[in-house]
Amino acid sequence: MPDNGRKPETVALTIDGREVVVPKGTSLLQAAAGAGIEVPHYCYHPGLSAPAQCRVCLVEVEGAPKLQPSCVTVAQDGQVVRTDSDEALEMRKGVFEFYLVNHPLDCPICDMSGECKLQDYVFAEGREHGRAHEPKRVFGRDDFGGDVLYYGDRCVMCTRCVRFMEEVAGDPRLTVVERGSRAVIDTFFDQGLEGASFAGNVVDICPVGALVSKEFLHKARAWDLDHTPSVCAGCSQGCNVELHTRDNLVQRLKPRENQEVNGHWMCDYGRESYEWINRPGRLESPQAGRGSRRKPTDWRDVLGRLHARLQELRGAEVIVIGSPLWPNEGLAALDALAQAAGQVSRRVFRSPRAQDEDPLPGFPLLIRRRDLAPNVDGAGLLGFDRDGSDVGEGGLDGVAAHDGILLVLGDELRDQSEEFGASAALFVYLGTHDSPAAANADFVLPVTNFAEQEGTFVNAQGRVQRFQQALRPPGTARPAWLVLGALAAALAGNGPPPSRADGAFAALVAAHPAFAGLDYDVLGVAGAPLADAGAATAAAAGQRAP
Repeated sequence: MPDNGRKPETVALTIDGREVVVPKGTSLLQAAAGAGIEVPHYCYHPGLSAPAQCRVCLVEVEGAPKLQPSCVTVAQDGQVVRTDSDEALEMRKGVFEFYLVNHPLDCPICDMSGECKLQDYVFAEGREHGRAHEPKRVFGRDDFGGDVLYYGDRCVMCTRCVRFMEEVAGDPRLTVVERGSRAVIDTFFDQGLEGASFAGNVVDICPVGALVSKEFLHKARAWDLDHTPSVCAGCSQGCNVELHTRDNLVQRLKPRENQEVNGHWMCDYGRESYEWINRPGRLESPQAGRGSRRKPTDWRDVLGRLHARLQELRGAEVIVIGSPLWPNEGLAALDALAQAAGQVSRRVFRSPRAQDEDPLPGFPLLIRRRDLAPNVDGAGLLGFDRDGSDVGEGGLDGVAAHDGILLVLGDELRDQSEEFGASAALFVYLGTHDSPAAANADFVLPVTNFAEQEGTFVNAQGRVQRFQQALRPPGTARPAWLVLGALAAALAGNGPPPSRADGAFAALVAAHPAFAGLDYDVLGVAGAPLADAGAATAAAAGQRAP
């Protein structure tokens, strides 16, 4: 990193005939990658130490007496490097042949097929046919505990998994046992990976199909999955992830690199907390009328009737209940509608919470933050106060008997009685699923969850992060900001409402000083801190669990 504003020192070298300038201390493998040149590698991973033991990243360096492992050879000024010389290609071809002596050719049934680096590298640089006649060794399958299975026959002994558990997780439960062709990865005695909160990452970083997920085993082919940049909704850490989807369902979550938030990793709690996105029984069309009088209708009719009712009650006391599972755009539009409709007396939200936070030693990442929702800080910055209770524990004192306007977004009220909202002059419920407590709602509006729309969350570090739409909404469900924004604009008479997520974000930036200076496009895939992240995070901290 630069010191005192000075630029970092750089070195200039030539790789495959291209002039490359990189910071001093960069490895040849990293320098080549920066120039768009892929050098095969197994043991190297940017988040781990480099033991230079797989021997497939060998390159020719002019003046060196032999081929050099590019993962640990530091780039020098004036170096001339060939990654595709005859000698380097012939050496790598030989190494791949040795790997395939015992590696089973079970690609048709291997979960890693389509993502396997041995498959890719051998296709690009390996021999067309094998020459071994002896039978391959057989180790079989081993259950490492937790969600991890180990296929010893496929292992290329890169030791990424061993180094991850020791260097990153600080929980060295894996090791190499035996030597030579008998070497395998194993756990220490009866201590498997059960309870190791970060163990799922060893599946992510395995370059072949040696380590696989039990939950995902034979579930889908890699080439059938769509990958969408998103943010983990498991807690307020806001780990960057990819949603892997097929058949309009989330099939798995994988970490997405963001050095400011989660590095290369994610915790097992977040990795396993996605089935709620696929939960059936969704609300698919707007409904109007309380109890037995409720009838399905269309958006034009329901918005017209709701607008007329809000006009009749103009100036009434308004209580707003939001959810930190919903993005900033939806919560801001909910607040805008409440202010246009009447006098807002309360804005509250409830968040599921863990008993405590679980830190990862030596890394600025919490395995799980106490708030098990992605937008607690965003809700706080938008003026919502935490209700004293957790979801599922009652609370919302005084709200059930409210006789004015009651607006609810995202909170299913499953812990509330069937009398909730019965005395309200107008009760509007926006959610993904119906609820017994919503029986008294005058209007039930189907809205999309975060995976079915794009928008932003604010994590516990005061970082605003974008996520993209991965799934098609059910029925006629719409993003909450679109529905609420249209109603707020009609009541306030201040022009057309936003029709896209970037417009909804611009509207909340204009209305809420904590977000001042942020631009939706500039956020990109990595997000950006609030202009005064320290002060904003401190202000929102009052909304977090004590």
